[in-house]
Amino acid sequence: MIYLDHSASTPVRPEVREAMEPYLAEKFANPSGVHALARGAKRALDDARDEVAAVFGCEPSEVVFTSGGTESDNLAVTGAALHAVAAGAERAIVCCSATEHPAVLEPVRFLGGVEVPVHTSGVLDVGALEAVLRVEQSGVVLVSIMLANNETGVMQPLAEIAELVADAAPTALVHSDAVQALRWVDVSRCAPVDLVSATGHKIGGPKGAGVLIVRGDARRRLSPILRGGPQERELRAGTPNVPAIVGLATAARLAAAEREEACVRVSRLAGRLLAGIRSIVPDADLAGDGAPRLPSVVNVGLPGIGSEEMLLVLDQLGVAASAGSACASGALEPSPVLLAMGLSGAVARTHVRFSLAPTTAEHEIDGAVQAVAEAVGRLRAA
Repeated sequence: MIYLDHSASTPVRPEVREAMEPYLAEKFANPSGVHALARGAKRALDDARDEVAAVFGCEPSEVVFTSGGTESDNLAVTGAALHAVAAGAERAIVCCSATEHPAVLEPVRFLGGVEVPVHTSGVLDVGALEAVLRVEQSGVVLVSIMLANNETGVMQPLAEIAELVADAAPTALVHSDAVQALRWVDVSRCAPVDLVSATGHKIGGPKGAGVLIVRGDARRRLSPILRGGPQERELRAGTPNVPAIVGLATAARLAAAEREEACVRVSRLAGRLLAGIRSIVPDADLAGDGAPRLPSVVNVGLPGIGSEEMLLVLDQLGVAASAGSACASGALEPSPVLLAMGLSGAVARTHVRFSLAPTTAEHEIDGAVQAVAEAVGRLRAA
């Protein structure tokens, strides 16, 4: 199988499995205990927190471990709104872009928040966001804009957005979902946003471990959504998943060390893939073309060919790809991200997403192009 669905999930790296193994067996204790075994688990948790803090350029005390990206996003969005209401705010408005991952969109919708439109490139309409902020002002408690889109790879101008929020709604927190970006972008050099979400299984780590970076006094402006014990600075109750957290930290450290070389290599392979597809389908449309994008994502529309049929044939030919967010797989509806970018439902249904990793080989790209050619031939002949 040629696996080109790394935006959905990645295999656990051998180094990560090795780092996790002791905490699945002999070092299994609960890090909240007081005996020697518990203290060993606590040291592992502290070391992992230090490693993650180094990757994000923050203090270890600003690292909050969660069960994954969805929980991190929900803690940021819902936690900000809950705290504002508990503090007596008359309004607690949360805003996000229309192309956010469902882990942000759904809590924003549940809270009656505002979805800000994007341009056809997928880049946020900053003018529309400014209009919302100028009208609502102190009522806005959080603005959530993802660093890079999981379906198209389109990157957002976070520095500009953070500056705008500081000027137009200075009491609002700024959150960014960096789940897809962490492997490819130096998050320590991004705009100084208050809250950043990430997860392990997108970067060669295990499922079941995520992180929310809570910078500065943002901690005092969040309420927990899981209540119980005092773990994670009282922002996330529950026994920490030590093996998965160790794996997350190891994967994050390795990804940061390899990032520069990986970006150059994967960008070249993605260009090779796109060129190969366009040699077969000359009018193939690249989602987000012209906008800043991650090097790893090639989301293309193949006119006249349905994505569902295309993916089925590709799977038969040994190529794993997707039609968008894994959280929406199986749905017959077109991608909400592509619809928000102005594509019609019919056009959105022709898009297929290929996503690469540092481990992707050149012969796999060539094999995928051959499979696309075979699939296109079959479907057009049908």
